[in-house]
Amino acid sequence: MPVSAVGTHSDRQRLFLLYFVGALVDLVVLGLFDQYSDKVFVDTFTTMLLASIVLQLLLKATIAVEHKVAAYFKSKPGGFMKFMRFFCAWLVLFGSKFVILEALTLAFGEDVKFEGVLHGIVWLIIVVVTMVIAEEIVVRIYRKLA
Repeated sequence: MPVSAVGTHSDRQRLFLLYFVGALVDLVVLGLFDQYSDKVFVDTFTTMLLASIVLQLLLKATIAVEHKVAAYFKSKPGGFMKFMRFFCAWLVLFGSKFVILEALTLAFGEDVKFEGVLHGIVWLIIVVVTMVIAEEIVVRIYRKLA
């Protein structure tokens, strides 16, 4: 990197890097599933790039919603509220996969397909979980380098 790029970074720069690296990790994961699985199909590299950006944005939005829901129930006392916190977090995280699948279908039609059990939702969940794990590995490696 140029010397001028090194130094303190603004919050906007850090956010950009977070989404940029996340989208690239998603691109790699989606590409590997497309290449090595017969249950994930992406028509072209350009479509795969755009789909990885859409996935990154939707995953970040899902996590933000889940955190808000969890914070709401965490602020309330009692065992039932603790149960509701975990149940609603699970509901948001699981239910979001149906929204993500529909968004991908609306945006890309037949150019991005997840096939198999429950109209491909199982394979979408497998891909998304792999993306989240891969992103976490990249973040952990980055932090160890500091």
